[in-house]
Amino acid sequence: MKEYTSLERVQAVLRGEIPDRLPVVPQGFMFSMRTAGYDIGQVNRNPAKMAKAHQISQEKYGYDGCVVDVDDATLAEACGAKVIYRDSDVAMVDEHHPILEDLRDIENLKLPDPMKDGRICQWLETVQRLKEMVGDHVFIMGRADQGPFSLLSLLRGTQNFMMDLLDEEPEVIHNALLWATEAHVRFARAQLMAGADATSMGDAYASADLISAKMYREFAYPYEKMVVDKLKDLNLPYSIHICGNASAIIGDMGQTGAQILEIDWKTDMGLARQSVPESTVLMGNIDPSDPMCIGTPEKVKAQIQDMIVKTKGKNIIISSGCALGANTKPENMVAMVESAKLYATRDQILELQAR
Repeated sequence: MKEYTSLERVQAVLRGEIPDRLPVVPQGFMFSMRTAGYDIGQVNRNPAKMAKAHQISQEKYGYDGCVVDVDDATLAEACGAKVIYRDSDVAMVDEHHPILEDLRDIENLKLPDPMKDGRICQWLETVQRLKEMVGDHVFIMGRADQGPFSLLSLLRGTQNFMMDLLDEEPEVIHNALLWATEAHVRFARAQLMAGADATSMGDAYASADLISAKMYREFAYPYEKMVVDKLKDLNLPYSIHICGNASAIIGDMGQTGAQILEIDWKTDMGLARQSVPESTVLMGNIDPSDPMCIGTPEKVKAQIQDMIVKTKGKNIIISSGCALGANTKPENMVAMVESAKLYATRDQILELQAR
């Protein structure tokens, strides 16, 4: 059979087909910066360097897609939040001085304009540049930063927002989440219009490690689903990533309508595959710490082989279970890509699924 390009390989999985081998799309923005010889502080406001770093890393290691991400502060900054920049680490929202003293103040904020507010336009330019560089053969996934629940948490201050969930009027919380949903949708839509093959949210503060499954279903799930629904007219894939052990909510995540779910390393991929619709593509979920940072290539290969067996390779994109650190071992990235060729060829997947 023909050898697919990286882009064709990912697109085949998104159609529910089995390509020549499963694709590899690591969450590797920090690793890419280090590979290109940049500190993150040199890159997070420089679209040319952002795009170049992704190109250099992808061409060196031969993985199939780039996730355009820089930090979790960009959308909040565009909404008015104060951001702390650091030379050798990602930018972060100053949650000690939140822009929202009260959730009711959300009505005083201006919804962000992706073309001019904060650094959103720089992320969009990165997508455009990367599309011109490699987009004819490499899959480009945008990250429209934080989902509604997590964005609101950053604007209010996480500790304050967690207390709001306990003692604020639900109507006030839901009204603020509607505002945050519209802010996220504007960014996501702009990324897709800029040329991304897919876009996504990180909704880390909606993690079952932080809030109960009941709270997730009331305050996070409806707005994740709303985002997916609002972007359906573009007919392009959308992905949701929630950090932590999602075992208690993975079934709900599968009902959002997102075509891709990025599974954290704490969640069993076999359980995830059983809990969501068969058509949902699962992306993950190799531990970004051990083995990727401190483990060996053999351990990387063993984790990937185990994951493929558990899921029978059904609609899988091999990836890290969260963002890879800048100190990820290069030999372990090599092993991640090699594993797809060793354990996830079309013939091997067909054999697994026939059992």
